[in-house]
Amino acid sequence: MNERDYGIFLPISNGGWIVSDTAPKIEATYDYNREVAVAADQLGFDFIMSQAKWRGYGGRTDHWGRTLESMTMMAGLAEATERVKIWSTVHTILFNPAIIAKMFTTLDQISAGRCGMNIVVGSFSQEFAQMGMWPEELDHASRYRYSEEWTRILLDLWSKDEVTHHGEFFDLDQCSSRPHPAVTPTLISAGRSPAGLAFQGKYCDASFLSAHDLTGLRQVSREAKDAATEHGRSLKTYAMATVVLGDTDADADRRYELYGAGADQEALQNMAIAYGMPVDKNAAPGAKAQEQSGFQTEVIKGSAETVTSKIEEMVEYAKLDGLMLIFPDYVPDMTAFAAAVLPSLSAVSA
Repeated sequence: MNERDYGIFLPISNGGWIVSDTAPKIEATYDYNREVAVAADQLGFDFIMSQAKWRGYGGRTDHWGRTLESMTMMAGLAEATERVKIWSTVHTILFNPAIIAKMFTTLDQISAGRCGMNIVVGSFSQEFAQMGMWPEELDHASRYRYSEEWTRILLDLWSKDEVTHHGEFFDLDQCSSRPHPAVTPTLISAGRSPAGLAFQGKYCDASFLSAHDLTGLRQVSREAKDAATEHGRSLKTYAMATVVLGDTDADADRRYELYGAGADQEALQNMAIAYGMPVDKNAAPGAKAQEQSGFQTEVIKGSAETVTSKIEEMVEYAKLDGLMLIFPDYVPDMTAFAAAVLPSLSAVSA
């Protein structure tokens, strides 16, 4: 790996990461994700990651109404690739740690030590309530206590022949999970609340962060790294970005405006509600807001030169260890990015 890592957020759900019906059409299929993963492996990207999603957001695009399961898909992609890191997502509320310990030991063997786990504590009640799996008694702080206990058990099962544990949430009696992973899977998490940063500092190798601006991103990156330092550990920090690449800045602007023009406002409102954000359903979005609202992350757009400069500025200023990238039309956009942008980024980080 380079000093800085550039990976791909896979389009495991229909619609990908742009909530719009004028963006390139993406369907939730293994074949498409395999094509993207193999391209990432061959083009020189450092990792691929998939989300875990259990319910979509409706609207005219039925955004994320169809989605694959993260861990089983990534097992297939581990077999299909050779060098790229394989990171899949686990919701702690849905899976007993003893089950996950065994699953990721298997994934460690399939991937020859390339696997990692994105640990999600869980905060979107509708996804779990539809299965009868939303624990009403667990508030935000309790869910982090739950996940800390879950993670301690997981690490013990990966390193000890037997685990007996009687805690607040779990009871294990001489629980065995062998064999152990040959390479302990990379642990990743997201979230910038004090509880989230404390969890990352104690247990995680990497953190995915977001903020309203570069100053905020720099601050939360520092906070995450400081949280790890307090426990005698080190932590990599990453942000997410959607890259809209064009032959010229004007060409990229045209793509950006086209995709934004088709933003599915109903799906976006449903997404905001699921995230716990206040929504005025009677408010008519302004032209600028509608143009931008289909994108779920920071957008880096322009020619190869412009995109390279913006990425370098973002990563350097915020003191990040890399980015997880999203592309509107994955394979052709990744190919263009790998040819025109990635070599310059690799030269800077080497």
